[in-house]
Amino acid sequence: MPVEDVAQLKIEKAGKMAPPGRRKQKPLAVAVVVLLFLIAGGLYFGGIVVPAVTVDVTTVSPFYPSQSLSLLNASGYIVAQRKAAVASKVTGRLVALLVEEGSKIKRGDVIARMENIDVSAVRDQAAANLNTTRAALGQARVEESNARKEYERYGQLVAREFVARSDYEVVEARYRRAVEGVKAAEATVHAGEAALKNAEAGLDYTLIRAPFDAIVLTKNADIGDIVTPIGAAANAKAAVVTIADMNSLQVEADVSETSITTIRPGQPCDIQLDALPDLRFRGEVHAIVPTVDRSKATVLVKVRFLDKDRRMLPDMSAKVSFLPRPLTPEELKPRLAAGRSSLIARNGKTFAYLLEENRVREREVRVGTAFGDMVEILSGLQAGDRIVVKPPKELQDGSRIKVAER
Repeated sequence: MPVEDVAQLKIEKAGKMAPPGRRKQKPLAVAVVVLLFLIAGGLYFGGIVVPAVTVDVTTVSPFYPSQSLSLLNASGYIVAQRKAAVASKVTGRLVALLVEEGSKIKRGDVIARMENIDVSAVRDQAAANLNTTRAALGQARVEESNARKEYERYGQLVAREFVARSDYEVVEARYRRAVEGVKAAEATVHAGEAALKNAEAGLDYTLIRAPFDAIVLTKNADIGDIVTPIGAAANAKAAVVTIADMNSLQVEADVSETSITTIRPGQPCDIQLDALPDLRFRGEVHAIVPTVDRSKATVLVKVRFLDKDRRMLPDMSAKVSFLPRPLTPEELKPRLAAGRSSLIARNGKTFAYLLEENRVREREVRVGTAFGDMVEILSGLQAGDRIVVKPPKELQDGSRIKVAER
């Protein structure tokens, strides 16, 4: 066979190749199958996926009626009106510290003791000197008594001319001298008593006492430190402890000078502490400091507490609502409330959309009294529930949502 014929020989593959038209139809069929699979999966797993609705949400929380009555709101801090950095009157070494942070102390209680060996010796010496002068006074009084008796006897004798006039005058002089000796001894005793009191005062100065009933806030010195009333030395401490009278706690709030005319002394207030967000405390304006802070254009207002709590501490942040009138007992109780814009009225009923993960559930609620933009929730929602604000018209029960970022 010629070489050309051999080159033309070909081995055909098993089966026949599909026509070009059928090869184009196969990818289309695959795409249809995939689409049907996705649709079926979507139906199986909860319905056809629809775009999420972007909404704003808010948290249902306790509402206090005083919030709707507020004329003006201001922020500030709790400040103790009686506060002291207790120090010693004399310079010395601290040898005992009898309190710590949080200790309750009464007026006159010993807080700390300083080294007092030298002062104690001075006190003992003054006491001994006083005893000596008192003994000398006793001797002078005995001599004065004897001299007075002799003087009286010689007075009778000289009247009868039994003794010479000169002898009588000698006895009289001795008696006068004894009287003056008693006066001198009494003065010495007084001086000794004063010296003893001075020494006792010096000894008492080494005992650091509480000036009023208070609680210890900070401890500024330790045993072994040198304490001085001036504190100018490099290693000296001026104050031993810092104390505050918890009964004198007040809120000091900064009020804009343009709004200060709406505030008056004795005006009722509602106080909220950031540390105790679930509580409200009654208060009233105690004083308006007649000075404007030029840098902030504010006036300092002091508000005293009508209700106290042992958990109140100095420097806690506080918010004050100035009210037009005192609150009634019912208005003092917290109520669960939500904003009007979160509620929907339909067929005589009220609904809210409750957020559950990335979907919302329509929840029927029972409402009560309205307070401005807030409405009391009697049932259907709980504190801490997150609900949709201004629900869009397309929002339905079970709709997927996306919370708007703020």
